[in-house]
Amino acid sequence: MTSLPNLTPCVNKQGKTQPNNCYQELERHLPQILQKRKFQSDISSQAIADLAKIVIPIIEEDYLQYNNEAQRRIKARDPNDWEVVALAMHFDCPIWAEDKDFFGIGIATWNSQNVEIYLMQ
Repeated sequence: MTSLPNLTPCVNKQGKTQPNNCYQELERHLPQILQKRKFQSDISSQAIADLAKIVIPIIEEDYLQYNNEAQRRIKARDPNDWEVVALAMHFDCPIWAEDKDFFGIGIATWNSQNVEIYLMQ
């Protein structure tokens, strides 16, 4: 399984979901991530299209009720990631991330190396 830093979808057993803005972040960062890991950067468009087939974007109104608590938990680390925290709270599910900012905020966080353990439960 390839590890993708800065991609933080929330994974639940019913499927994979993420805040709507994660696709924009993915489009900005994936070419550099691929280049850093010595993959062809021209595959990023196809990778995003393939991901969009299985990862469902969630509109902000669905998790906005967790805004204040999510921002409180993540503000010292990366306040821009509050939506990922709010989504995890909304679905009561862990976060899948390589980003260390999510560790220690009171929500289970799995990295790519170990996420299969969670998914097999």
